[in-house]
Amino acid sequence: MEAFYTLQGEGFHQGRAAYFIRLGGCDVGCFWCDVKESWDASAHPVQNIAQIVEEAKKHAGRLAVITGGEPLMHNLTGLTQQLQDAGFETNIETSGSSALTGNWNWICLSPKKFKAPLTEVFEKANELKVVVYNKSDFSWAEQNASKVNANCKLYLQPEWSRCNEMLPLIIDYIKENPQWELSMQLHKYINVP
Repeated sequence: MEAFYTLQGEGFHQGRAAYFIRLGGCDVGCFWCDVKESWDASAHPVQNIAQIVEEAKKHAGRLAVITGGEPLMHNLTGLTQQLQDAGFETNIETSGSSALTGNWNWICLSPKKFKAPLTEVFEKANELKVVVYNKSDFSWAEQNASKVNANCKLYLQPEWSRCNEMLPLIIDYIKENPQWELSMQLHKYINVP
């Protein structure tokens, strides 16, 4: 769908220079999604992997973030291998609802209630990022946290349109449950993509 060089705005790698590769196609369909234009894969041109990697190499940062839509709707082995061969760390942001493909340095699992993650993604996730839209999402976050490995970082992130309402609840929750950390959408505050 698009590719751009910016700062990672969320989660563990927040603040790092990153080359984002946003793939078209999503079968999850979150009603609060801020890139609904990514859902229809056929609306975006198919690009050659070598071309994508060459564009990424034009920038100094060596963190490549593959996102969507739902990126795991595509086989990502070729893309991630070529990115790693070019010196990039590969990071995926996924709902985990499709089979895991690709060679990953970091897997950010952001599960959605609309389509559950696969067990294999839970087991390999480095980061669990749960978007909090309402109070019931805290118990849902704990259900997901019980399925990841012991070294997985745990993040709660307020849904952007409900940030003012959910952020105080998240802060209180983390103070009571310090295994969780706060993730904010920093890129929206500093007005970068």
